[in-house]
Amino acid sequence: MLNPVDNTANAPEPSKTPAYRFCVAPMMDWTDRHCRYFHRLLTQHALLYTEMVTTGALLHGDYRHILRYNPEEHPLALQLGGSHPRDLAVCAKMAEDFGYDEVNLNVGCPSDRVQNGRFGACLMAQPQLVADCVAAMAGAVRIPVTVKTRIGIDDQDSYPELAHFIATVAEGGCRCFIVHARKAWLSGLSPKQNREVPPLRYDVVYRLKADFPTLTVILNGGLTSLDHSEAVLPRVDGVMVGRQAYHNPYLLADVDRRIFADNRPVMTRAELAVQLLPYLRQELATGIRLNSLVRHAIGLFHGQHGGRAFRRHLSENASKPGADESVLLHALTFTRHAVY
Repeated sequence: MLNPVDNTANAPEPSKTPAYRFCVAPMMDWTDRHCRYFHRLLTQHALLYTEMVTTGALLHGDYRHILRYNPEEHPLALQLGGSHPRDLAVCAKMAEDFGYDEVNLNVGCPSDRVQNGRFGACLMAQPQLVADCVAAMAGAVRIPVTVKTRIGIDDQDSYPELAHFIATVAEGGCRCFIVHARKAWLSGLSPKQNREVPPLRYDVVYRLKADFPTLTVILNGGLTSLDHSEAVLPRVDGVMVGRQAYHNPYLLADVDRRIFADNRPVMTRAELAVQLLPYLRQELATGIRLNSLVRHAIGLFHGQHGGRAFRRHLSENASKPGADESVLLHALTFTRHAVY
């Protein structure tokens, strides 16, 4: 079944146990429903996240279009951006009604646009407000309400300040924290620099888990391989991988075996491309352009023979008028994986 969920009547029952052990991060302009469908072909168990969606977009925009997804994407979490408890509660209820497995509050994004909207990482300076937001959301839904945060902001980066934030928000009803192991500078650094310049402090996240053993603590930031993920998992409850999973998506193909002990056969890169074809045909028939669909698969042959030619062929041809699934099939011929 490939039809996207776009109303509450056919929304499936949410997953009872979100797969926190391995998560794919919410990434603006990247983790749309087409990306998530592709990632789900690679891993059946990882928890997937939407791009951040603001409460204003849901309350004043076409919320059915924004919230639609394919049932195959489960387990699936909706990430919200906002700072008004009542608005967040309404949007959390929308998420539950649409069948999402979790609703997550963004308290980690440092961009100027997000700060101007009074949400994201700047909320770390107001732990009681975040607790009030979580309490309002948790009071409106039965699905988990989680928080994605940093280890600090600007000069408010001591461990006692972080522990106070976590304890306060936990009192509001949050039992799961996704912690990006870098602090954020709210001025002077771009969002990209905030992902690279502040040093990673895994020790801080490990200490949080030790000091708050009843909370679920997921480590995010700087994880570049499954080896790296497996190395940190004994110290935390789960990991969240972002850009590495997007640029090198085949990393996800072995997640089920290595992280979730699911020994079903791992598909080859070419097999995954073929598995994507029915979805491409369906979405093309609705008027979606091919480049919007295959841009998420452009790194499928990352580091492989012909991978650069594969990427170039998709980049140069997927946006042409009338481009269809044959573009992807032809791209495979550059990788010694032609499908006849």
